[in-house]
Amino acid sequence: MKKTDSRAFPELISELVASVEEVSSIAKDSEKGLFIEFSCLLNKLGLILSDIKDNKDVMDTRTIRKAIESIEKELQRVKTLIKSPDSKQPNTWIENVTQDLGRSLGLVLFASIDLHLEMKEKISALHKEFMNVRFNGSLTPSSSPSLGPSPSPSRPPSPSHGYEFVTANASETEIEEERTEIIEEISNLTIDDVILQLKYGNDEEFNFALLWFNESIRQGLITNEWINEGGIVLILVNRLSSCKPNNRLIILRILQKLASENSENKEKMADAASLSALVKSLTRDTEERREAVGLLLDLSDLQAVWRRLGRIQGCIVMLVTMLNGDDPIASSNAGKLLNALSSNTQNALHMAEAGYFKPLVHYLKEGSDMSKILMATALSRMELTDQSRASLGEDGAVEPLVKMFNAGKLEAKLSALNALQNLSNLSENVQRLINSGIVVSLLQLLFSVTSVLMTLREPASAILARIAQSESILVSQDVAQQMLSLLNLSSPIIQCHLLQALNSIAGHPNASKVRSKMKENGVIHLLIPFLTESNMKIRTGALDLLYTLSQHLPEELTEQLGESQLNTIVNIISSSPLETDKAAAVGILSNIPISNKKATEVLKKSNLLPILISMMNSSPSMISNSLAEGVAGVLIRFTVPSDKKLQLLAAQNEAIPLLVKLLSCGSLVAKCRAAAALAQLSQNSVSLRKSKKKSWFCVPPSAAAFCNVHDGYCIVNNTFCLVKAGAIPPLIQILEGKEREADEAVLNAMATLLQDEIWENGSDYIAKNAGVEAIIKIMETASVKAQEKALWILERVFGVEELRVKYGESAQVVLIDLAQKGDPRLKSTTAKLLAQLELLQFQSSYF
Repeated sequence: MKKTDSRAFPELISELVASVEEVSSIAKDSEKGLFIEFSCLLNKLGLILSDIKDNKDVMDTRTIRKAIESIEKELQRVKTLIKSPDSKQPNTWIENVTQDLGRSLGLVLFASIDLHLEMKEKISALHKEFMNVRFNGSLTPSSSPSLGPSPSPSRPPSPSHGYEFVTANASETEIEEERTEIIEEISNLTIDDVILQLKYGNDEEFNFALLWFNESIRQGLITNEWINEGGIVLILVNRLSSCKPNNRLIILRILQKLASENSENKEKMADAASLSALVKSLTRDTEERREAVGLLLDLSDLQAVWRRLGRIQGCIVMLVTMLNGDDPIASSNAGKLLNALSSNTQNALHMAEAGYFKPLVHYLKEGSDMSKILMATALSRMELTDQSRASLGEDGAVEPLVKMFNAGKLEAKLSALNALQNLSNLSENVQRLINSGIVVSLLQLLFSVTSVLMTLREPASAILARIAQSESILVSQDVAQQMLSLLNLSSPIIQCHLLQALNSIAGHPNASKVRSKMKENGVIHLLIPFLTESNMKIRTGALDLLYTLSQHLPEELTEQLGESQLNTIVNIISSSPLETDKAAAVGILSNIPISNKKATEVLKKSNLLPILISMMNSSPSMISNSLAEGVAGVLIRFTVPSDKKLQLLAAQNEAIPLLVKLLSCGSLVAKCRAAAALAQLSQNSVSLRKSKKKSWFCVPPSAAAFCNVHDGYCIVNNTFCLVKAGAIPPLIQILEGKEREADEAVLNAMATLLQDEIWENGSDYIAKNAGVEAIIKIMETASVKAQEKALWILERVFGVEELRVKYGESAQVVLIDLAQKGDPRLKSTTAKLLAQLELLQFQSSYF
């Protein structure tokens, strides 16, 4: 018995690599060109062996060890022959040795069960190169490899076909005996042995049997009779789920070859169980997915396959995933297979559910009437993402659905409208609907009194509401008027949709003509009754539309909103559970012209102020921007400078702390409005202050109440003092920000500290709070009106010599730039400031 090699497998390979490198070096150093060419081949062998060493998939089996040891012994023989000075006919024996090395390498390939396909292909390529080599002074592959004798029908062919051995001495005989021993283990298999090992063999046995079968198939040595009698197709399909990844690849390739050569084999793979096993391979790695989808595509010309594949869970989803994947071959085959499967309408629906819509759209365009209805109905019920809606629009789903609605019978119309309603949630599809001319048809349907068409009116109104979000609808200026005329003639659901549509139309920036037409048709008078509607959705729709119109039609609002209607709106603010309703109602009130004193009196009597302040203070973190903006707008009404009593009412209801808070945490619009309200209050602070010279105080006020700016005693709720309210720092912070829309309102508020009696004190206070730097900084980018106010403030500030010296230099660059490039309206004021800074003569032509 031969002694077993005790070396560890990595050690065995490492020593073999070293031996290859040694022999290659010896051959390269030889003077013979033949050996140098042989050295090149050995270098390739060394690289392959290094890969084998680093590849964890190579198993340490007895067969592979014998093959490795065989290579090792061949190398020792080569080394001896190269060094032998008596060596004759080197081209003959070196060819024999090279082919012997190739045979041993072939054994490694044959016995490697789990080796990755790419690695196997490398070994196979080098094996062929070794086997085909011919030495005649240069390496020349022969035109065809040598083939061994054909196996007899009674015994399966040996997978080592073409292996011819050359024996020259005792060492060659020993190598031959070991190699023959390995080969005989495989070639002694009978067809029954192969079938048994394919069915029940362990990994190594199954691998041998599979490779034998694959090689025999490749050579055309296996007949269909053998395949049928052995039930090979089903055996291979059954082993797919349990064997190793590389063997699954081999199985799939064998099955594909069998399917392409024989229709009976195809039929055997078309049962539900076999297809399910093949579909599982779609979930595995890239190579296996590619092979599996290719095989399924070959089977797809069988009608039974179309039906069964669609029913296998996950199949269509995986095919759609592969279609969208990175593997171009798998993607192409998946697309072809999906196309084949789509001849079944249920499969087309499954594809749509998986996000592949082209088959569904194809049926909408060219299917039978029933198929079109089936697809449209399914589409109306799908939960679509915006990406899915976009895909459907791009694939052309909108146009055939519009055609179904226009020309189809009742069932077709209904299914088409419901599908279009689902698609119309995307703006791109809305534009496609407008381009299709459907608006006129939808309006005609809404005016219809035919009972059979009543069920179509709700989806029609819903689609109109979506279409109205696009400004393109303004092309038909009478659309809004037709909708208005339908408001009182429709069901609650349709009314909601019409109100949404009208709100969208009225809100478009270029809808001034439409709004004017709506005004002529008494839109506000039409909407007011809806404010007391018990249906909350209708009331919300009416409020939203009324708020939108109030921004553009304030005079109409003044005419139509009497005491009763104003009280209704205040009641909505105090009682509605929806903040959106509160925001819309407050917004309507904020848009009523301040000049309408009657409205102010009604709102005052309705206790609007305490309602608003309480609402804003109850949960400030939950207040929306739109609500805060509306409240700030209403407070401008209650802080007009001409009515000190009204201002006092606002202050006593804690409006000032709220306004100051909005300067820091409100939206830009809210900040702007809050600053405007505070400016109005501050205009009266000088006249309301209590002079320190007066001696009529019953109880002397505390020192903390004294205001250095107003040079008197200031109590916020009585004198509306911005200094004591802490409003100046947040106002300056707005100027320091990046947005410029609130600058004018902020500067107007700060300017109230520079009134004639207090301008010096106010200048010092603004400077101490870094206000002068902020004003200079915004001068270049602010609006003309804000620049005008900033120049006025700087003129007052620079009236204080100390401040002129401190800030004059930093201001002069901006002022000179304004003088040269600024708005002509600012030229005179800018010149005065430059003269004040002694940078320009008062006699200059600038004046």
